[in-house]
Amino acid sequence: MSELRQHAEDVHDQFSEHLDLDVEDVEKRLHTLVDEYKVPIDEARRSVTNHYLDEAGLDREDIARGGSEDVDIEEIDEPEQWVDLTAKVIELWEPRSDSIAQVGLIGDPTGTIKFTKWAKSDLPSLDEGGVYELRNVVTDEYQGRYSVKLNSTTVIEELDEDIEVGDDTSEIEGALVAMQSGSGLIKRCPTEDCTRVLQNGRCSEHGEVEGEFDLRIKGVVDDGIDAHEVIFDAEATEALTGIGLEEAKEMAMDALDTTVVADEIRAAVVGTYYRVEGPTFGRYVLADDVEELDGPADAEDLLIKARSM
Repeated sequence: MSELRQHAEDVHDQFSEHLDLDVEDVEKRLHTLVDEYKVPIDEARRSVTNHYLDEAGLDREDIARGGSEDVDIEEIDEPEQWVDLTAKVIELWEPRSDSIAQVGLIGDPTGTIKFTKWAKSDLPSLDEGGVYELRNVVTDEYQGRYSVKLNSTTVIEELDEDIEVGDDTSEIEGALVAMQSGSGLIKRCPTEDCTRVLQNGRCSEHGEVEGEFDLRIKGVVDDGIDAHEVIFDAEATEALTGIGLEEAKEMAMDALDTTVVADEIRAAVVGTYYRVEGPTFGRYVLADDVEELDGPADAEDLLIKARSM
């Protein structure tokens, strides 16, 4: 079976309960995008899926991708994956929107992750301290921080057991040796609950959108033994560089070029030693607490520590 045909059958299966679709029609739409317009297969599939979502009057969370996989929380490292989890509810937070029934933190022996349960999904409530098997939840990502969304296809089963939740907090001391692409002034999708970073003005989920500015650093911190990928959000970026979001927007407007912001940030942080602490999500450490090491003495201590490990 060709890759195009497999994607067509997957999309057909997603909508089989909602629309009267023919697999050949789905495959034809994919063929037009991939072969005639040279659209990458994953983007073509998203485009075709969005077409059928509009036709059926559904949201993406209302359909399952099929074949969700049982995973540990530490294994979640990309968005838009359908997975099964066994996790303990660590903490519940007050929802900021009427569209959200519950939001909080769940964990398993490998780490913790944020969850969101939509009000329209009409699912049973989760209790703090409870352990649940959560089948068919979808992963999401924001600034390198992964989360899971419970939707109308999710199955919740409470378990009569307890599990130990692992600690996924990291502390790194080292030099910020590089700044990756996607740093500086970026734009995110403005669609509610999306916030994906735009690529050439396009959201991978919602297509061409206006976008909202944000500020971040995707850096590499070298502790003398390993290189760690670290994400600094707008608040942490301003604390490190003194450049806030509004100033960054003004800089880009004056130069008619957003890359000047990344250049300015790079000059301020690359080569500087930091102590960074924060949760680990996938391959990224999210900088919740950052301290600049004072100078050569700190650097020498760091080198001695690294060599002794």
